[in-house]
Amino acid sequence: MSLSQHRSDTATILPSPLPRPLLSPPCPLPAPDPPSHLLAEVLTCQPDSPSRSLSVTLDGQLLYAFDFPGSRWNPGIPSLPPWPSALETPQEILPEAQLCQEILQNISQALTRKVPEARGIPMVSVFPALPPVPGEPNTLVCVVENIFPPALDISWTLAGVPVTQGVTHSPYTPTAELTFVRFSYVPFVPAAGDVHACVVTSRRDNATVVTYWVAPDTALDEQLDAALAGAAMALGIVLALLGVILVLVTRRGRGG
Repeated sequence: MSLSQHRSDTATILPSPLPRPLLSPPCPLPAPDPPSHLLAEVLTCQPDSPSRSLSVTLDGQLLYAFDFPGSRWNPGIPSLPPWPSALETPQEILPEAQLCQEILQNISQALTRKVPEARGIPMVSVFPALPPVPGEPNTLVCVVENIFPPALDISWTLAGVPVTQGVTHSPYTPTAELTFVRFSYVPFVPAAGDVHACVVTSRRDNATVVTYWVAPDTALDEQLDAALAGAAMALGIVLALLGVILVLVTRRGRGG
């Protein structure tokens, strides 16, 4: 093998440049899932009053409720248009409600004293619709949640005295947890120290839940704010004096 041939062979084993990695185009991010909504129509029947109810909800918000005594749909939100007259007419709804009651009667006879009855403990909260201002008309809202069965009474008292004027109640609104929610409203004019109460009574066992709301004393709040501001200012002055004293003591110690 000649030198030239050897050099040629040696040249063939020199390392060749490494191949460059292929760059793939970036993958597009998946589109976010559209928000899900729940549109529900719930028909209920029970031995208590109201014996029948039918409602249409969207994400727990009552859209329409059927008034069985009046045989008409009522909007749950005042701004909603009337229910379309050709959609689920009373002639179509009433036979379904009658069938529901017949099924309930048969099931009740078969399961009474054999299956425990499901009951919910109402959770009650009371709050004003607007920030309370003494002397300005407002509305108190009582929200009752975790209702089952939908058979209870809501009443109002002011300083222990029953209040009935202007009181209104919403229909029972079904929830995704298979319970119901109901609202009650009473107009009022805030006065410092007034004690309002929303009283919720179950018709099955006469159990009562009471929730209170006390009108705030704005004058007392202003006095408290002023007192706290004065205390904070006094504390700031004291801390500043202590700081000055510590500085003087430190300087005297170094001078001595």
